[in-house]
This record gives sequence, C-alpha cells and structure tokens, in this order.
Amino acid sequence: MGLFERYLSLWVALAIGAGVLLGQLWPEAFAALANWQVAQINLVIAVLIWVMIFPMMVQVEFRSVRQVSRQPKGLWLTLVINWLIKPFTMAAIAWLFFRGLFADLVPAADAEQYIAGMILLGVAPCTAMVFVWSQLTRGNPAYTLVQVSVNDLIMVVAFAPIAALLLGVSEITVPWETLALSTLLYVVLPLAVGILVRQLLLRRGQAALARFCDSLKPASMTGLLATVTILFGIQAPTLLASPMVIGLIAIPLLIQTYGIFVIAYGGAKLLKLPHNVAAPAAMIGTSNFFELAVAVAIALFGLHSGAALATVVGVLVEVPVMLSLVALANRTRHWFPQADDNPHTDAAPQSA
Repeated sequence: MGLFERYLSLWVALAIGAGVLLGQLWPEAFAALANWQVAQINLVIAVLIWVMIFPMMVQVEFRSVRQVSRQPKGLWLTLVINWLIKPFTMAAIAWLFFRGLFADLVPAADAEQYIAGMILLGVAPCTAMVFVWSQLTRGNPAYTLVQVSVNDLIMVVAFAPIAALLLGVSEITVPWETLALSTLLYVVLPLAVGILVRQLLLRRGQAALARFCDSLKPASMTGLLATVTILFGIQAPTLLASPMVIGLIAIPLLIQTYGIFVIAYGGAKLLKLPHNVAAPAAMIGTSNFFELAVAVAIALFGLHSGAALATVVGVLVEVPVMLSLVALANRTRHWFPQADDNPHTDAAPQSA
C-alpha cells in the first residue's frame, strides 16, 4: 500500500475542507457545476465516478460472473439487507429522532420532511460508488457486478411500493430517466469498455493487464478526491447556513449507516463468506443511490424542501463514512476466510 492509500482518510478530510472553502469563495462557479446535469445526474460527477470505477470493470472476468449463481449466499445477504431490513430500520430511526428525541428542536412540519428524505435514502441502494468501495477493499469484481446488477433490477419494481408504504402516500412516480441513465453510465458503458480493454491487454499477457490496472490507481484516487471536493463545494452554502439542522439530520443517518454495516458484515461472518465477497456485500447494503433519492424528494416535495435537504445531507455523510468502513473492513480482513485459501466458500474465483 502506497503513501497515498495509507493516508487516504487525511486526503479526504483535506478535500472536504478545500471543497467548503472553495464553495464559499466561488459559489457561482460551483452553482454552475451543479447545473450541469441530466435527469438529476451531474455530468462532472459522472465522469469522475467513471474514472473511479473503470479499474474494477477491467478486472471483471465473465467466467467468474457465470459462477456467482452457483454460490449465492453473498448475493442473498445483500438482497435481504437492502430490501427487507434497511428501508424499515431507516424509517424507524428517522421516526425515533425526529418524532421523539429531536421533537423540541425542529418544527413538526420540518421534522416530517426530514423523515421523508431519510426514508427515500433508505429505499435506494447504491449503484455507482459501490464499485469504488469494493475496489478499495479488494472485492471480487465479478461478484460485485452481479450484486449491483441484481439490486438494480429489483429496484425497478420494489422502490416505488416500499417508498409509498413508508412515506404514507398513495403513489410514487419513479424517475425512470435517472434510474436508466445511472445504470447506463455506471454499469453498462464502463463494463463494455472494460471488457474491450481487458481483451486487448490480455493479448499481450497477464503482466500487461496488471501493469495497466496499477497505472490507473492514481487516477482512481484523484477522481475520488475531486468528487469529494466538488460535492462539498456545491453544498458549502447549505452547510454553513444551517449547521445545526445539518448536524441533526446527520446523527440518525450515521447511526443507520454504521448499524446496517454491522448487521451486513456480521451476517457475512456468520455465513463464512470470504472477505472479497463479505466486504462488498456489506458496502452495497450500507451505501445509498443518492441521485435517485434526491430526484424523488424534489419531485414529491420540492427543490427547497426539508426532504430534499435530508437527501443532500445523505450525500455529504456517505463518502467520509464509507471510507471509514472501508478502513474497518481492511483491518478486519483476518476475520474472514480468504478466497484463495478456501475455494469451496461462497465466492466466484478471483479475476486475473
């Protein structure tokens, strides 16, 4: 592990500080950046996420993808966490804090809006950034791809009814453009290009593929830091204008995030999953598809609503929190069997 990766948390903290400072110095520039979007997906962030996830896509080997269906425990764990546990624990924690513990601190109408935004985050499992977290924990690329793809398919039919049930509304209009565009940008296109590049490199041997993947690491980490800087730069005015409200929303989100990780990671340990499946499975269950949550919050409650604000706080909380969980997963690698040492465990073979 190089100097950059070893002190990644420090670089991210500096990127957060730089984002807030730059957002205050040049708010117009970041406002313009925020408007470069299609179907609620920011195009600049999309390019940076591409830079981050492409190294993992190059490592996907389809022989491994085909074997995932014969070893489904990690996939089932992800699905149970995402669709039977996480939305309901998020709703319960939101209600506990904003209808109970924080009831005297915020107006009741605002509290209901914050609860709604948190629920939308809980019903939207992550798509793009999971590939980044998986890569940082040396996750199995093929298994991660299948987990994300299956969750995307389920999201098409499950997101609206679960969100409607927990929000107490009769109908949720799913922003299909956001869902389809994110799948295209973050799964289909990088995977197709990754397969092509992989095949071209393998003609020159495995060493050429390994050298290419190693050469992408600095770009991937730079993309992560640039993403953090832009996200915090865009939201700097909101952060500094309403610090108490941001903090109140962040507290239950932090408890939910760490709690879900403990459940998922603990479940993976009980199932004796190898670490390269266990870590991504826990990350997928923990992180959120914030573009979808923000889009639905705006459509239902308005651009300047408390629900939209809560989803934005979810964006800001996610990156530093998920990096702390990446660090935890890497430090606890020895808790799990390793795929190479236990070939009969629930894991597809490692990609070359």
